[in-house]
Amino acid sequence: MIIAVAAFLVAIGILVAVHEWGHYIVARLLGVGVVRYSIGFGKRLAGFTSKRTGTEYQIAALPLGGYVKLLDENDAPVADKDKPRAMNRAHPLRRIAIVAAGPGINFLFAIAAYWLVLIIGVGGIQPIVGAPSPNSLAAEANIQAHDRVVAVDGQSVDSWRGLKLKLIDHALDNDNSAVLTLQREGQTRHSTTLNLAHVPDDPEQLFDKLGLAPYQPPATPIVDHVVDDSPAAAGGLQSGDRIKALAGQAVDSPKALVQAIRARPGQTVAVKFERSNRTLTRDIKLGRQTAEQGGSSDVGHLGVAIGVDASALETMQTTRRMSPIAAVPAAVDKTWRLSALTVRMFGHMFTGQVSWDNIGGPIQIADYAGKTASVGFVAFVDFLALISLSLAVINLLPIPVLDGGHILYYLAEWIIGRPLGEATQALVQRVGVGALMALMVLAFYNDITRLLG
Repeated sequence: MIIAVAAFLVAIGILVAVHEWGHYIVARLLGVGVVRYSIGFGKRLAGFTSKRTGTEYQIAALPLGGYVKLLDENDAPVADKDKPRAMNRAHPLRRIAIVAAGPGINFLFAIAAYWLVLIIGVGGIQPIVGAPSPNSLAAEANIQAHDRVVAVDGQSVDSWRGLKLKLIDHALDNDNSAVLTLQREGQTRHSTTLNLAHVPDDPEQLFDKLGLAPYQPPATPIVDHVVDDSPAAAGGLQSGDRIKALAGQAVDSPKALVQAIRARPGQTVAVKFERSNRTLTRDIKLGRQTAEQGGSSDVGHLGVAIGVDASALETMQTTRRMSPIAAVPAAVDKTWRLSALTVRMFGHMFTGQVSWDNIGGPIQIADYAGKTASVGFVAFVDFLALISLSLAVINLLPIPVLDGGHILYYLAEWIIGRPLGEATQALVQRVGVGALMALMVLAFYNDITRLLG
């Protein structure tokens, strides 16, 4: 939790500073006065005022955002000598440039972060497929365990994450099929068509429907954590136990163990495991819990978090590394593709094709920040890039209190030749605040629901 909170504060601090610096620097370049540059909201904790420009720079108590306060006659009286620098007197196109600079600098930050990640080397899991689920679309396409996906529709794939993004793209675009180029037994290449005509757009359900999952090399499941008051705790399992068999059935991977447990709800099974170089067996009565995705039958429940020796997974690891020059277009392309994917996801949420459960808030961001920071510098920078472009896309939504809403105001003013009426602005502002509050409540609700399992 300490790592998560610290990483969250660092991430938010960096991204807010970058976003607000975009507004700040373009305002300065276009001759608009800046009254205050603030990281955080509320009471000032630290800061100073520039004697040359009169701009106040501060860090405030609530670290969930920030703002740049511009010189504006609509907010407070402005001295006659400073009126030419007031935001309200700037041409609408200049105001649009100042407002758009925040999201714009977030996109540039994402490109720079992805560039850095690519030249250092980004790790991932090789796109090698485990045994497809029976009667799944992958099984119908004759995809087999150990097949390596090398391309989707002729575009190369070098990691499991890349494969997922390409198939999600297909689902959101309502494509009926995707042609996968497979490598089998290290040499033979052949193509197969994956039927996507009736798959859900929602990424949470897509891969269950496809029946695709990464191949898990043989590796003894190791108990990482035992849940309090669970069947595992009652049966005496402990952290570090290496599970060898369940109900007389050998298990050589976490997936095999999970499948064996889920198939035996409420049964008493013999669990064979190693502890301190001793082989032990305990009879444990498995619990019952409702199957996910609205399943009609219960599944078995043991109550442990499972891991494996890191060395057992080394064969599945891959690293993508590029030269500084080659990484530039690759970083731009990745930022563009992920931004477009984010926009399409929002669009499908509004049409009901993708669940609003995919929206995350500060708790989820803090969780991911802590996990990536624990993994290492490259993972954390990759996370910063993703959040930066998400922040850019969200701020460009046409909601009045966001940058996208202000851009719409100024566009309307430029087109009709005068500002919108005060009553119209007040009404639209209230609607925008309501929409933003609803989005925030939904994000917190989803975060809390995930925490409660």
